[in-house]
Amino acid sequence: MVIHMPRIIQARQILKRSLSNGGSTPASMDIPKGYFAIYVGEQEKKRFVVPISILSEPRFQELLHQSEQEFGYNHPMGGITIPCSEDVFTDLASRFGAF
Repeated sequence: MVIHMPRIIQARQILKRSLSNGGSTPASMDIPKGYFAIYVGEQEKKRFVVPISILSEPRFQELLHQSEQEFGYNHPMGGITIPCSEDVFTDLASRFGAF
């Protein structure tokens, strides 16, 4: 299995920028160590807490890249917002063992 280190580093940089823009909110206090919150949905956004290990998955990195193109680093929900349907995300995340 080949791991593309530059893409993992880029994914972590996107996460750090997003978290630094969001500030500290009460919702961020209930995230266990080793996890982060993301918002998923096309119209109405649903919050998911996923393990940081998902950052190494190429398909998730593609979603982060799409998110960067659509929202930049200023995410309206204060956390990373993924521009895909909830069903697509839950299917993808369950394949990675995130749920």
